[in-house]
Amino acid sequence: MKKSTRGLRTLLALAILAVPGFVSAQEITHRQMVTTLGRVEGAAPVIDVALLAQQASDNVGKGVSTLPDWSRLAKLSQLILEINFENNSIAIEPNSYRAVGLIADAMHHPNLFRYKFLIIGHTSSTGDARHNLKLSQQRADAIRVALATTFAVSPDRLFAIGVGEEWPIDAAQPTAAVNRRVQLINLGLVK
Repeated sequence: MKKSTRGLRTLLALAILAVPGFVSAQEITHRQMVTTLGRVEGAAPVIDVALLAQQASDNVGKGVSTLPDWSRLAKLSQLILEINFENNSIAIEPNSYRAVGLIADAMHHPNLFRYKFLIIGHTSSTGDARHNLKLSQQRADAIRVALATTFAVSPDRLFAIGVGEEWPIDAAQPTAAVNRRVQLINLGLVK
């Protein structure tokens, strides 16, 4: 990918989402990841991951970003990463293990070690919305498992949820590959 295209994609993601703390880049550095995910202001709101999952399931095709429980996530430190999976699969492509490794390295960093994280899986709108919701959950789970097993991040610090096609970065092109991504959100201190 050309540098100008990568920069345009990053700018597009930041402009569309317009949420503080979002960084979208294929080649993010360890330092950027730690800094972005470590921006914690005050006490994090209590997030009920099971409730978020239920709301995502109940609102397939209706969107979730306007729901109060989902809206609270926008205020938390977060990062969007492009993690590639084989088509219609939960198999992480080998070229994406660098990004997963960087996530793990950041989570092991002393500045982030005391926090728990929500991994949100996203898909493009190719295919059925229910299938995409299930696939996005399976992909978020695959990242969680890779972090916990391959990279020894405590599974007690990791939560995974899928939202399918509900939050496209490029809403004008809902089938675009840029909409298939993983979002990482700092949920606050481990208790």
